[in-house]
Amino acid sequence: MVTQITRGIKISVLTSFEGTYFKNHKIHYAFSYQITIENHSKDSVQLNLRHWEIYDSLNDIEIVDGEGVIGKKPVLKPGELHTYSSGCLLSSPYGAMKGHFKMINFTSTKNFKVFIPTFKLSAPFALN
Repeated sequence: MVTQITRGIKISVLTSFEGTYFKNHKIHYAFSYQITIENHSKDSVQLNLRHWEIYDSLNDIEIVDGEGVIGKKPVLKPGELHTYSSGCLLSSPYGAMKGHFKMINFTSTKNFKVFIPTFKLSAPFALN
């Protein structure tokens, strides 16, 4: 598990290899990841936007931007956490992801970025 804290918001990431799949006559490697967002600040915050950079060892970087996470824009009061799971397909058994969430602090009404630490995606059979 990797973790990072930005402005009192702790992001933890746990990954898993889910298997191989054929899509469009090509093999893909499926990975899942679980993100836990913990509010260690003294203010209530809301996650509004996400930005992902997905690195595949055989391809260029894929950029994914969107509202919320899995259709939600969670509000976290001090001491609360939100956990969600998602996934991605890569063309190779190795890759990585990183990104950030754009959040709003309800006390100051200011937007801020919370960084998601880089986490590796690797199929166990491909490791030395």
